[in-house]
Amino acid sequence: MSNIPIGVQLYSVREECARDLPGTLAAIAAMGYDGVEFAGYYDHTAAQLRKMLDDVGLKCCGTHTGLNTLQGDALAATVEFHQTLGNPYLIVPWIDESMRADRASCQATAAIFNEIAAKLAPHGMKTGYHNHHVEFTPVNGETPWDSLFTATDSSVVMQLDTGNALAGGADLAAILHKFPGRGATLHLKPYTTALAAEGGMEAGYRPLIGLDEVPWRTVFDLVEQAGGTEWYIVEYESDAFPPLDAVDRCLKVLRAWGK
Repeated sequence: MSNIPIGVQLYSVREECARDLPGTLAAIAAMGYDGVEFAGYYDHTAAQLRKMLDDVGLKCCGTHTGLNTLQGDALAATVEFHQTLGNPYLIVPWIDESMRADRASCQATAAIFNEIAAKLAPHGMKTGYHNHHVEFTPVNGETPWDSLFTATDSSVVMQLDTGNALAGGADLAAILHKFPGRGATLHLKPYTTALAAEGGMEAGYRPLIGLDEVPWRTVFDLVEQAGGTEWYIVEYESDAFPPLDAVDRCLKVLRAWGK
C-alpha cells in the first residue's frame, strides 16, 4: 500500500455540500477518504469547518483560493482562517490570461507566488498553482506551465491536475520528470482523449479512474520515486455519474491498486 493519504476535492460534490455539508463530509469519511480539499466554505467559519472534519475523522488537505486572498491586507485573515482549519496548502486554481500570456508575464507571476510563499513559510503554510488545460498551449515554443514553474521557487506547489493536463495535450510523464518533487498535492482526475475527440473536451472527463486514459502506473511510479507528495486528491467533475457514487468508485479503484 502507498503511504500517501487520499483526499477528495469538494468541488466534485459541490451541490451535496451546499445542501448538507456535515452529511456530505460524513459520507466521504465513510468511503475511506483521509481528507478533503475545499473549494468554498458554504458560509461556515473556520472553527465550524474544523469541528465538522474532526467529528468524522477527516483532515484538510488544502483549499482552492483566489490569488487576491493571498495578497495585501487579505493575507493575514486568510492565514488565520486556515490555521484554525488546520490547512497548510493554499492553492490558486486560476489566474487571468494576462498573467500567463508569455514567458515574461509568467516570470512576473512567478515572482508573485515566490513572495507569497516566503510570507507563508513562517506559518508552516505553502501556496501553489493548479492547472486547467490552457497552461499547456505553447507560446513561442514554451508552455505557460513550464515558464511558471521554471521561475518559481521549489517551495511553490505544482498541483498538477492529471485530467486537465491531458485535456491540454500535455505529456504527464515529461512534466513529472522535469519537475520532480514539486507536487506536494496531486489531483487525480480521469480523462480520455478518444472520447474528447468524438464529443468535445467535456466528454473526455466522463470516465471514472481506472476506465480512462491517464497513465496511472507511470504517474504513481514517478511521483512516489521522486518523493515530496503528501496528498493524492481525487477530483471528478463530469455529470456522467452521481457525484458521491463517482468519488466512491474512484477511491475503490485506487485502494484496489494499493493506494
